[in-house]
Amino acid sequence: MSSGKTAPAFEQKICPPQELASRIKKLQRPLVFTNGVFDILHRGHVTYLAQARALGASLLLALNSDASSRKLGKGRGRPVNALEERIAVAAALESVTLVTWFEEESPLALILAVKPEMLVKGGDWKPEAIIGAAEVKGWGGAVHSIPLVAGRSTTSVIERIRGKR
Repeated sequence: MSSGKTAPAFEQKICPPQELASRIKKLQRPLVFTNGVFDILHRGHVTYLAQARALGASLLLALNSDASSRKLGKGRGRPVNALEERIAVAAALESVTLVTWFEEESPLALILAVKPEMLVKGGDWKPEAIIGAAEVKGWGGAVHSIPLVAGRSTTSVIERIRGKR
C-alpha cells in the first residue's frame, strides 16, 4: 500500500555494491574512501567523516555488513544496529556522498574497484597498516589517518547505556 510520500533525498546516496561501478563514475574526484562499522553514530564519527570529506570532492563510505562486523570481534551483541539502519543514518550525513557495504572482512576488493585518490581511517590505524594503503599509494593516491576525538567511541556509548561507566 502506498502512503503517497516520497522517499527522503538521502536515500539516493545508498548504493548497493552491484551498482557501485556505474555510480562511482558520476562522482567528483578526488574521491575519498573510508570504511567501518559505524554502529551507533556519535560525535567522533561525524567529526571524522567531515574531516575525511574535506580531503576530496566526494566521500564514499563503505560499511561492514552485519556478518562482517561480527567477525571483527567488537563484542557481544554487535552491531547493535542492523546494516539497513546504519546505511540510512550514514547516508543522511551531509559529508557522505555515497554509502555502500561489503560482506568480506576486508574492504580491499572495493578499494581496488573504485580506485580512490584518498584512503582514510581513524587515528587508531597507522597509515601503513591501513588495508589498501600500498595499492592506493601505488596508483599515486594518498593515505591519511585522522586523529580520533578523545572520549568518543561506540564502546564507551554502550558502556554508559549498560551502566558500566
